[in-house]
Amino acid sequence: MKLSIVSPIYKGEKMLDELVRRITASVTPITDEYEIILVNDQSPDDSWNVIMRICKEDKHVKGVNLSRNFGQHYAISAGLSLVQGDWIVVLDCDLQDRPEEIPHLFAKAQEGYDIVYAQRQERQDKFLKRLSSTVFHSVFDWLSGMKTDKSIANFGIYSAQVIHEFNKMPERARSFGSLIDYLGFKRGYQPVVHAERAEGTSGYNFARLMKLAFDVMISNTNKPLKMAVEVGMVMALFSFLLALYNVIAKFLGVIQVQGYTTTVFSIWFVGGILLMMMGVLGLYIDKIFDQVKGRQIYIIKDVIN
Repeated sequence: MKLSIVSPIYKGEKMLDELVRRITASVTPITDEYEIILVNDQSPDDSWNVIMRICKEDKHVKGVNLSRNFGQHYAISAGLSLVQGDWIVVLDCDLQDRPEEIPHLFAKAQEGYDIVYAQRQERQDKFLKRLSSTVFHSVFDWLSGMKTDKSIANFGIYSAQVIHEFNKMPERARSFGSLIDYLGFKRGYQPVVHAERAEGTSGYNFARLMKLAFDVMISNTNKPLKMAVEVGMVMALFSFLLALYNVIAKFLGVIQVQGYTTTVFSIWFVGGILLMMMGVLGLYIDKIFDQVKGRQIYIIKDVIN
């Protein structure tokens, strides 16, 4: 039985040695056959040089260097395309996902699960990170009609069959969690301790989380289009009732002077609604355009070991 561990790397140069040491200490009691795949997402620090040094020292470690910064979920996809294990673990490099939890995840998977998610019992993120995460999940759940679990992220263990099916998915809008969720399979949950970030700050700020939420939502649901249709129907009904009121009021002599304010307000209001609907439609067309171009989801520049 071979175990693969995939970790996307960004601004992780000071954490990499400890990350590899703790992963090794955690997986060797399970199996001697393992690989640690570190995917450098063109980190602006010295991460790639550190990865190259570690690869020379430990043949269990495979270094993957992307041609540019593609983003966390694309880096995960790149690493998963190279795995050879029967079971695959995905975890972040910041050590908030504790490598010591891997044996617990593996043991849970042996109960007959294809996927075991690491369920964080108490998040150790700063207030702003927790707030932005809450807003992200709320916006995503509302727009997509789905129900996400804030205690679950990418950290977990996945069978080779799950990852094989994941690698077949060509979507350019990559969200590891939502794509895995689409696949189905039998899944379990393992409570884990969530550690404080060992170094630096998260690469996800509020703006990037919101962009991810909209990208994933547009790629997984047509609810915004349905909402645009519903708003259009409401506006049409409102306009009809307003016109009917004006006709009746005119005959009854209620309206003596035509209302400038009402006219201007109506124009701006309807115009704003139309622009919003065009914007929603444009977002979907943009995603279609991205997909049909057929460009690579990621580009691997270098592979070591």
